[in-house]
Amino acid sequence: LNENAGFNYDLIRTNDTMGLRFDIFNVNVNSPQSDFAPAFYKDQVLFTTGRPQVSKKSSNPTGESYLDIFVANSNNQGNLISASPFQGVPEFKYHQGTPFHSEALKSVFYVRSNEQAGELVFDQNGKNSLAMGSTDPGGNFRFLLKDLSTSFYYPFYEAQSGKLYFAANFEDGFGGTDLYYVYTNNGLIMSSPINLGPRINTPGNEIAPYIFEGSLYFASDVFYGLGGMDTYKSDILEENTYSIPVNLGRGLNSEKDDFGFIIKNYRENSLIGYLGSNRPGGKGSDDLYGFIIEDKPGIKTFTLSGSVVNLQTNERIPDAEIRLLDKEGKIIKQGQTDDKGMFRIEIPWQEAITVEATKDRYSTFSDTFAGDDMDEIQNDSFNMGIVSIDDLVEKAEDQRVLKLNKFYFDKGRSAITPEIAAELDKVVDAVSRFPQLQLRIESHTDSRGGAATNFRISQSRADAIKNYLENNGVSPSNILYSIGYGEDKLLNDCTDGVFCLDTFHKKNERQLIVVLNYDLLF
Repeated sequence: LNENAGFNYDLIRTNDTMGLRFDIFNVNVNSPQSDFAPAFYKDQVLFTTGRPQVSKKSSNPTGESYLDIFVANSNNQGNLISASPFQGVPEFKYHQGTPFHSEALKSVFYVRSNEQAGELVFDQNGKNSLAMGSTDPGGNFRFLLKDLSTSFYYPFYEAQSGKLYFAANFEDGFGGTDLYYVYTNNGLIMSSPINLGPRINTPGNEIAPYIFEGSLYFASDVFYGLGGMDTYKSDILEENTYSIPVNLGRGLNSEKDDFGFIIKNYRENSLIGYLGSNRPGGKGSDDLYGFIIEDKPGIKTFTLSGSVVNLQTNERIPDAEIRLLDKEGKIIKQGQTDDKGMFRIEIPWQEAITVEATKDRYSTFSDTFAGDDMDEIQNDSFNMGIVSIDDLVEKAEDQRVLKLNKFYFDKGRSAITPEIAAELDKVVDAVSRFPQLQLRIESHTDSRGGAATNFRISQSRADAIKNYLENNGVSPSNILYSIGYGEDKLLNDCTDGVFCLDTFHKKNERQLIVVLNYDLLF
């Protein structure tokens, strides 16, 4: 909740209109009573109204009747005209409303008062709740979700997945009214309700789910909106996983209640939509508003998810730090991997972004992306590899040295062979991952040959190692010095004049890359 709040406070403060050009207009069919919950129906628009009707009783002193579903035509400017009672649902003398038309099923989903034999029924607390049902292609009604103590609102059927979304006030939700879905088989319920989770639902009220081109639109009265109910957009990332809901900004939202947002493609590469609002200047308590817009509303965000992996063990790393930086190098957002080494982090869209991952005693992953590359990396799992210093360093001869497989120079030579180069490339990699390392290169010979010759050849080998590292990207500032000890520091008793097997002599011939500042750094 705090993450959502901070995200939207920043957006509202800096992007009130989200850079969109559009006009929002009060449609012609509004009445002095409530008109809300629009829904596309073929080339027309359905909506819910409380305007008086002969077939409906008045439900309160304001003159509003029990809610009913009307249909209106859309003119060339997208305005709604010629409203009349919708004949596609059975006549009902109590509440019915918040419709959704499924072209795939040729059905209309909507809510209506719980009743039995034509009369209202109540729970033990005297509450009459709203049930949810649908009509078949012949206009016959059937209940789908019914509970005397729970009200259901705003159905939305997604044909591609077979999910039926809705709002409900179940007692085990996150608070108020939450958004849920159930799996269906051609509109028949096949699962228990599944809560959309804390990224979408809050201690407040969430209603009116609507999905368009991979984004979920819904209304919420959480504290970080403009006031009352606001409409938010969240991208659907995967099964029951959503991006941070983005407030659609001033215009589509106001300081009053704004809800029931719908949108679809319109002529000339534009979009048309409608919503309900009780903002000032309307004709009634809730009015329908229309808009024509050039692009999908809601600021574009950058969402990155994946894992941080130990390159030595290929295991995911929990509690690794993730940072996103802007093109000036300023940290925009930071987070951590979870106990499984996974992360997900989201920010408003940037022109360019640097992604970093690190952890105490580990190297730092860092890479910069811009433009199409940013779209590409957020479409797939983004995995970052880092290395633990403990996997690169070991203790030898009472000092910390880089872990290398033992290698040997040709007898009496100091030329870097391919086998030696393969080991020294590990040093190049280690310094690239830990650029603060300060190294000493040590070369040792065995006791065979003259002492002066051994000093000379060991120094030559140490210098050859130093030259190779510097020629392959290691900064001279990382190598404090290189030294040849000759036969001065033998590891066994194979001194001059003592017979030893070649295996024991070879223990004395060695090259060490010593990390001088290990204790200071780690």
